[in-house]
Amino acid sequence: MITVAVDACGADLGPREVAAGAQRAAAGGVGVLLFGPAREIGSVASGVEVIDAPVSIAKAADPAYAARTTPEASIVQAARAVAEGRAQALVSGGSTGSALAAGLFNMRRDRGIYRPALALPVPIPGVGPVLLLDVGANVSCRPEHLVQFAYMGSAFAQAVMGLESPRVALLSNGEEPAKGTPDLVAVHGQLAGEAGGGLNFIGNVEGTQVTESVADVVVMDGFTGNITLKLIEGVSGRTMRAIRDVAMSSPRARLGGLLLAPAVRRLREEIDPEGPGGAYLLGLRQLGVVAHGRFTRRGFERAIAVAARGVNEDVIGRTRAALAAAGALRPSRAEAVIDADGSPSEQPVTVSGR
Repeated sequence: MITVAVDACGADLGPREVAAGAQRAAAGGVGVLLFGPAREIGSVASGVEVIDAPVSIAKAADPAYAARTTPEASIVQAARAVAEGRAQALVSGGSTGSALAAGLFNMRRDRGIYRPALALPVPIPGVGPVLLLDVGANVSCRPEHLVQFAYMGSAFAQAVMGLESPRVALLSNGEEPAKGTPDLVAVHGQLAGEAGGGLNFIGNVEGTQVTESVADVVVMDGFTGNITLKLIEGVSGRTMRAIRDVAMSSPRARLGGLLLAPAVRRLREEIDPEGPGGAYLLGLRQLGVVAHGRFTRRGFERAIAVAARGVNEDVIGRTRAALAAAGALRPSRAEAVIDADGSPSEQPVTVSGR
């Protein structure tokens, strides 16, 4: 049975909501180590073991420093449990920064990886999910980082999303190869020149094409990705509220709203941000999933379930194999430079608090 280490601190609805999601996941056959304040969590069902860890660094101004200096923090203990083999994957409902820092210092960056990336399958109505990465782990990226993200995303889409030959694109301000920043142009040239490397690269896409089933995987730096993701979430939420307001604007509209209610509910479920379970933290030696802090128990249940599925599908191993086959791993010479704490010297910079 797969065991998932879950950080219960930092979620907007509190540790008890995370615990409720953990119990639902355990009922589905996933073992859970739940790190959080035991008094607040209370009793739990079988399949969930609570480890008392009331200290949270979810709101720390410097997540890397906090992860180094607060070994008793819930997210640090959860990441350490994965590193020590007591669990096979990590789920966090706190901040992206603390999860990434704890993962780097304990689970470690995978060999040959420049920087981890957050990969999120975004549900698109009538189309299916499109995988965006990076959506918030790195403010800026060099060309070699984006090349790795392309292969990471392709391998993930094959392993988890079931796509045989996922279409991979770069997000830019035009479809032409010469569009975009100099770094984007360089990445385009490298990926376009790697025919036969196992990557189905289709070139650049614009922002308007992200939701149009043009590509299955869209690659970008974390700054751009975080803005893109939040814009999609904002427009989606505002559209649903506008539909509700119009449906209640007059007696005739309310009657029409009653007729449309089942279809609208299906649409709401289809674009529910809790459906994907959160963003996958790719590029570490074990799998991590960062759930949104606003998630309910349903979202945390889903996050734990997709983390377990990622372990079963060997997402980490398949991603590494794809990068190795494409020659996209970092040269071993660069791996000799490490920090005093044993982690690779190049640390990513967190964009968002979630």
